[in-house]
Amino acid sequence: MGTRTKIASYSLMALLCATMTLSIYWAFYKFGYDDPFITYRYAENLARGLGLVYNPGEKILSTTTPLFALGLALLQPVWPDLPHLANLLGAFSLGLGAICLWDLAHTWQTPWVGWLSLLLYPIFPLLLGTLGSETPLYLASCLGAFAFYARRRYHLTAICAAVAVLTRADGILIPILLGVDYIVRVRRPIPWLSIGLFLGLTAPWFLFAWDYFGSPFPATLAAKQHQGSMAISQKFGPGFFTIVRGYASRPQYWLLTGLAGAGLIWIARSARRWALLLAWTAFYFAAYSVLGVSRYYWYYAPLVPGFLVMAGIGLEALATLAARWHVTKRIAPFVLGVMLAGLVVIQLSETWRLSRHPDTRLPIYRAVGEWLRANTPPKATVGTLEVGIIGYYSQRPMVDFAGLIQPDIAQQLTPETTYQDAARWAMQVYHPDYLVLNPAWFPDLMRSTVPAYCVSRNALSGQDYGYAGNIEVYACDWGAGG
Repeated sequence: MGTRTKIASYSLMALLCATMTLSIYWAFYKFGYDDPFITYRYAENLARGLGLVYNPGEKILSTTTPLFALGLALLQPVWPDLPHLANLLGAFSLGLGAICLWDLAHTWQTPWVGWLSLLLYPIFPLLLGTLGSETPLYLASCLGAFAFYARRRYHLTAICAAVAVLTRADGILIPILLGVDYIVRVRRPIPWLSIGLFLGLTAPWFLFAWDYFGSPFPATLAAKQHQGSMAISQKFGPGFFTIVRGYASRPQYWLLTGLAGAGLIWIARSARRWALLLAWTAFYFAAYSVLGVSRYYWYYAPLVPGFLVMAGIGLEALATLAARWHVTKRIAPFVLGVMLAGLVVIQLSETWRLSRHPDTRLPIYRAVGEWLRANTPPKATVGTLEVGIIGYYSQRPMVDFAGLIQPDIAQQLTPETTYQDAARWAMQVYHPDYLVLNPAWFPDLMRSTVPAYCVSRNALSGQDYGYAGNIEVYACDWGAGG
């Protein structure tokens, strides 16, 4: 490829990525969900000089993504609105991930995989649902590592692998798989400089985390394992089938699944290079199943690239078989192109519908957080079940009844208990100054503990925010009530 051709190709990819970024950001401008706001608060506190902490003075690692938190903190002076900044970074990462898959397919000479991935990856609902979190960046860095590895650009592979690990700890699967493949299949001299580059980028974080937090592993891992052990919860493995059933009613996924099944067979016969990426998908699924974490939909997003690759290889198989059966050269590409275009049109319409229905918790939780910030003392502690949005906008010390912030609360979540039991224990031990509750969450506590110690200070009607239920803020005096 000549220099001019390369420049034109890179320019086209940059323009395409920018178009996808701005389109996704515009369509999902109001999008947000609770969990990433924990990371936003870490970033906010770091930018304000309070340290990499959630509650000031409490060195507990409750964000799973130190690099994403650091990036937001560095950009906070330029763009203080961290939720929208995170959405923009997520939109860019979705576009970049699609281009990485396209590049990988180009290197491995499977153009239909490239086209399907380029067109469907950035608008896949399971991926769009993770906007605002670290997941799009994590996946883009993983796919970038595969793309550069296929091109034998090992320094860039090391950088992408390091970004993946620092974005989420399970990114360690990437350097392990690529390292094993290099030793077993490539069999060239070991690229020690690339290995040194990877270690040089990742080791400082792990050394810092051991010293600062006592462990590089986030407290949320144990919390979500405890959540997964509850009888009322569903673990990652069984939860996969719940996610699949949610997509089973839509015809485009039946077609994609059929193509993926054909692609899986074709990989074993004629596209074995792709087995490396599918091995990552399989090991990821196995690792999360073994960990036994609770089912959260964003945990399934890293399965999407493997699914789309298998569907793309299914198209490759149909194109190859058509050529072998002496189908007219123009007919097969036309039919497959129409099939792909139909999938894109259907997916775009679903993407638009998804963008019109943001999480209904965001407006009412934000209103609660802003009320707390305006009407409570700065050091007043607040207890609630979902601390992300409320904690970010209130900037008050939070007591998390789901155990993501306080590890000892997570330990109260067992097969015999519920979130109500953990909330009761947390109230007795932490005595939060304020409670934020939906009366439907903890009916027993609302009849006993809450009226005995707390009085309502603010009530928000869910009808005003499109939220199913109401939210009440209580001020509590734990020396009262007998």
